[in-house]
Amino acid sequence: MLLNKGEIYAFITYTFIIYASDKMQTQIYIIGGGAAGFMAAITTAETFRDAKVTILEKNRTVLNKVRISGGGRCNVTNAADSVATLCKGYPRGAKFMRKPFEQFSNQDIVRWFTDRGVQLKTEPDGRVFPVSDNSQTIVDALMHATAKANVGIELSAGLARINVLEVGFELELLTNKKLYADRIIITTGGNPQLSGYDWLADLGHSISSPVPSLFTFNVPNSPFHELMGVAVQNAKVRVVGSKLESSGPLLFTHWGLSGPAVLKASAWGARELADRNYEFVVLVNFTDFQSNEAARTELSKNRTDAQFRNKLVKSQAVSNLPSRLWAKLVTMADIVDTMRWSDLPAKNLNRLAEYLTNCTFEVRGKTTFKEEFVTCGGLVLSEIDEKSMQSKKHKGLFFAGEVLDIDGITGGYNFQSAWTTAYLAGRSSGEL
Repeated sequence: MLLNKGEIYAFITYTFIIYASDKMQTQIYIIGGGAAGFMAAITTAETFRDAKVTILEKNRTVLNKVRISGGGRCNVTNAADSVATLCKGYPRGAKFMRKPFEQFSNQDIVRWFTDRGVQLKTEPDGRVFPVSDNSQTIVDALMHATAKANVGIELSAGLARINVLEVGFELELLTNKKLYADRIIITTGGNPQLSGYDWLADLGHSISSPVPSLFTFNVPNSPFHELMGVAVQNAKVRVVGSKLESSGPLLFTHWGLSGPAVLKASAWGARELADRNYEFVVLVNFTDFQSNEAARTELSKNRTDAQFRNKLVKSQAVSNLPSRLWAKLVTMADIVDTMRWSDLPAKNLNRLAEYLTNCTFEVRGKTTFKEEFVTCGGLVLSEIDEKSMQSKKHKGLFFAGEVLDIDGITGGYNFQSAWTTAYLAGRSSGEL
């Protein structure tokens, strides 16, 4: 169909008005649709209502990590009682995060979700979960907040490259589509390969090489495989030939050792253990005895105590150990099932004390903790302004979440650093 001159003029005028209107409205793109991406988008849109805010997500779904975190319950944050205490949960980034936490802390994120109708609870170990025990509660709250703030979401929109313009940026998507951005907030998360950060290195940013954090220990020759699922409430884990040690619940698995005690050790020792190619020896103290000598002393008392001396060793676990673990350790100490405490030879008692307080495990490899991937490494923090999360190299470029060289131990710390950095980036992105 041919258009007359008037129709052509009207079409050109209309197109120009739409284009000009689009250019006049500040375009802010958030790259990545995870926890940090949504918090950044919501904060940006609520703070700068005249801006057009859009999340670009390379996958076909968003908030995937939020859904699986905490075993599907979503460990929103940690209930640390102060910023100083909160910072102790970060093997990397603690110093950098001190001032950001003073601006938006764990208490602030609790209020943020509470104000949006999410009821939260704090468990004895300090982890904070939705009362529903369902991560979908958190997903729904974030999705509702984005919709209310008129945030756009584009799926299957992977980013290939960022071109820095004289004013603003050009985004090249994997689909060859090009977008203009006045501001960009990058919340792409961690990447297991250094090459995954090449597109950021192209912008002149330095990258700290990534290695895994929060992983479990593979012990192929463990004599405890039959105890899969058995947990010790307060074990102490120490890596031989290292200063690495941690304490907390420990879980036996079919491949080796897991639980918070192991995960904390893996986080604090992420680089050191990677350098060892994940081959090292771990000593585990399953008890509250402070030393092998203390264990021997307490066990010796059972040989003469009227309450225990005539009872079977195998039936009288110490230190509230799980009965199956106690029975296994007794067997490993060559103590027969019919042995009474009063008849327990010193050599067997000493052997039992050693297994209780210095049980040896030869670690040969690692396994990702459930489906939760956490990276040690990422964008070097000295190149980021801690007050705004803006790049010191490019005005208008912001970063938040695990793409930064910040990572925490298990217990809600990684989500908290994501919420905080994203909130600050979102609050600052429209101020230029």
